[in-house]
Amino acid sequence: MEPKELIKNSANKIWQKWSIAIRITPLIIILALLKIFTHYLGWEVLELNALFTSLVAGTIFLIGFLISGVLSDYKESEKIPSELSASIKSLVDDTYTIYKTKNTLTALEFIEFQKMFCTSLINWFYKKEKTKNILKKISDMNHFLIELDKEGVPPPYILKLKNEQNNLRKMILRIDTIRDTNFVSSAYTILEAMGVIIGSCLLIIKMEPFYASLFFTLVVTFLIAYMFLLIKDLDNPFDYSNNGESGTEISLKPLHDLRKILIDFI
Repeated sequence: MEPKELIKNSANKIWQKWSIAIRITPLIIILALLKIFTHYLGWEVLELNALFTSLVAGTIFLIGFLISGVLSDYKESEKIPSELSASIKSLVDDTYTIYKTKNTLTALEFIEFQKMFCTSLINWFYKKEKTKNILKKISDMNHFLIELDKEGVPPPYILKLKNEQNNLRKMILRIDTIRDTNFVSSAYTILEAMGVIIGSCLLIIKMEPFYASLFFTLVVTFLIAYMFLLIKDLDNPFDYSNNGESGTEISLKPLHDLRKILIDFI
């Protein structure tokens, strides 16, 4: 690997690791300035009490509830690109077998169609192509299957191709549901509200010494804001149109590798 590529990969890994922390840094700086401002103006009018610590504990509990919910979808989503790649490769291999045994032009055309479909699928992940177009292309595979059946291809081959076609459709619909549906929107709303309330209270709560108060204000706000953004990112692991393949987005490497293989196939 060339030095430029190594540097680029290292930079990408660092960005993926620290992207959320970097995104909330401006908020932490603004909060630090506001805390200093309220301290020197004497606007710290509240005392630290058990009710406030209970509010922080409740917020942490809600964060745990949300992250446990989105992680189940995220773990499922991690498998999908590999399964999509395997399904398309199985289609290509079976069609190639038919082409070699039957020497049919339809099989060759079907392979070319599958190559274009792989590229369209990657574009769809980046929202450069609509879901209905991808589903239509999956349905268009029926034209090739009908012609292969007319040309005398054994039914088990046709059935296997149909099964892979159905698997592709189910995975596309599953991805579309995951990326267009938020996990319990009302829970996000209450978490946002509680985060704002805690941040506002920390600004006007008086703790001595002041630097300890400033430290805990920034630490608590950082943790709540970080976890909120992390949960939002995990909730949509296919948001490539905004973030690319970085941060918490699922890697599309299996599909990219498959596209490279298919370029020189036949």
